[in-house]
Amino acid sequence: MSNLPNSRAEAWQLRGHTALVTGASKGIGYATARELAGLGADLLLVARDEVYLEQVRAELGEDFPEVGILAFGADLTEAEERLAVFDWIADLGAPLSLLVNNAGGNQPGATLDYSEGDYRAIFEQNLFSAFEMCRLAHPQLVQHASAAIVNVGSVSAMTHVRTGSPYGMSKAALHQLTRNLAAEWAIDGIRVNAVAPWYIRTQRSEPALTDADYLDEVLDRTPLRRIGEPEEVAAAIAFLCLPAASYITGQVLAVDGGFLNYGF
Repeated sequence: MSNLPNSRAEAWQLRGHTALVTGASKGIGYATARELAGLGADLLLVARDEVYLEQVRAELGEDFPEVGILAFGADLTEAEERLAVFDWIADLGAPLSLLVNNAGGNQPGATLDYSEGDYRAIFEQNLFSAFEMCRLAHPQLVQHASAAIVNVGSVSAMTHVRTGSPYGMSKAALHQLTRNLAAEWAIDGIRVNAVAPWYIRTQRSEPALTDADYLDEVLDRTPLRRIGEPEEVAAAIAFLCLPAASYITGQVLAVDGGFLNYGF
């Protein structure tokens, strides 16, 4: 049965959706929250810094008074805190229809220099937390006729970049989780896709990009000859959430200025 909306206008908006965005206070997560709110989705924002997250919620609430915006501080690498997020959502009584798994982190280094705790922490941040968020969200998502998950992966999952092997490994596994869930949960009406950004101008990337020689190297391998903006990744995430993307699932969309055509 088709999930096509009744009109093209409906296909390009998200009114009637409730979106949970993780890592929502800064960078790609914050830009995604703004984009989804602009399309009419109610927002549930999660990030570790509860005080800063509340400032973000208040700011978005002023900019988008027509949508509901709530926030919850949690470290999603902790099982109890993930459960607390979904207890909070259950108490709200508004089932999720969209999940954006953006929370993550990295500790770049040489493969031989990582301690076991270091690389396991990267996997907890980038893979296991998203895996568990998907599983916890499933009972909510199945209640909506047009549900979607978007995982924020990385081009490091698809080719060598200088982020350290555990980061690339964790993101590659996240891409594969995306494909597996797309096949497994299609019967439940849940689409699952991912985006794979290259360098995006965020607080996390700025220190590396202040090195002029390194920046030149990055731009030399990027056909569009510039660093991406968080809003450009957010637009791709939002598209994958839209009813207009109703026949797209199991895909990893590179948002990379053409980088993967070159490698680094």
